[in-house]
Amino acid sequence: ELALVGVAVLVALALRPWRLLAARGLQSPWLACLVLLPWLWASQRVLPGGVALQMSGACLLVLMFGWPLAVLSLVPIALAGAWLAGMAWPQALAELAWNGVTAATLAMALGLATRRWLPAHVFVFILGRGFIVTALSIMGAGALAAWWEPLPPGTELGLLLVGRWLMAWGEAFATGMLTAIFVAFRPQWLASWSDARY
Repeated sequence: ELALVGVAVLVALALRPWRLLAARGLQSPWLACLVLLPWLWASQRVLPGGVALQMSGACLLVLMFGWPLAVLSLVPIALAGAWLAGMAWPQALAELAWNGVTAATLAMALGLATRRWLPAHVFVFILGRGFIVTALSIMGAGALAAWWEPLPPGTELGLLLVGRWLMAWGEAFATGMLTAIFVAFRPQWLASWSDARY
């Protein structure tokens, strides 16, 4: 997990994404995400059987700032969220690796696929990238985490995947709703949005 996060951070640093903040005027929404999202990370809930679930906002960060800046932003967000929740550092690293970096990477890959193979339409962007890609990314990251990490004692894989699936739809609903609002009122807050394309 440390290697996964380290490689992602090094690749993101090599792409120098901070240039986007100055070029597109995204400083205010970026700072707002750094302040608000740690509280979301700190609100982790444990289901019966020891299955820990939390929303991450990683897919929304990818839509707003692109993958490199999203990955770099997730590190302080996860650290602050772990501190607020009193979470142990190994658990915080695991959440950053799977619920953050992996989810963001899957969101980027699936988002590029929708851009490549689906029509350039506003509803494709909102429903496809904002809603469906988020659900698939969060579920995919959760499934990969379940495959990689040992299951909590007394937990069945089926229960874990059902919990991840439900959480994925919750996050997809929130991300899709915010994407629709931003497209309508603040399209400049979405680095992945293009007036000319959509």
